[in-house]
Amino acid sequence: MLTDEYADAARRLPCGRGGRSPRSARRPFHLARDAGRFILKTQSGADIHWAAVMVWIVVNAVNVLQALGFLSRVRTGSMAANHALGYAIIGLAIPAALALAAFIRARAGWLHAAGPGVFLGFVLLMVVVDYAAPVQFRSPARHGILVPYLLLFFGSILLMGLPMFRLDRRLWLVTVATSAALIGAMLAAMRAGVG
Repeated sequence: MLTDEYADAARRLPCGRGGRSPRSARRPFHLARDAGRFILKTQSGADIHWAAVMVWIVVNAVNVLQALGFLSRVRTGSMAANHALGYAIIGLAIPAALALAAFIRARAGWLHAAGPGVFLGFVLLMVVVDYAAPVQFRSPARHGILVPYLLLFFGSILLMGLPMFRLDRRLWLVTVATSAALIGAMLAAMRAGVG
């Protein structure tokens, strides 16, 4: 039978037993199963799952901290609490940098490295325009600063949250929930005129 011939030919291919399939040859990492969950490993077998989980913690912490910052603006009409929470977001650059270094060393691919990399770019811009040399760019809007600021912020959230979709859907759904809370808080602040 013709399908049996194809099955026999497929079994003889080197990618079935320890070889690399054409798809995995392009991808410098693979997903292994451990107790029913996926673990991110490089082709050499190095476990970099901890870095993916660290990025997940960072993105959710950023979402929660900024949501609280927006809600504090609604409650107080001031940026003071939001400014204080910004220091915690700056502190999250440390675990993001550690994860980025692990992804680069393991050659995990651009999608894993992009999120922490863009987040570090956002933190650098935030430190400059909000702390080191404060510039009022939100209201009135100074588009030359506001547009890159928002693109880096929301781009980092998207890029840090996206890889978890493949690794662990339950953790990814937590990121979806905290992102929805962030957007809800941002809309509330905008409606109150303090967004």
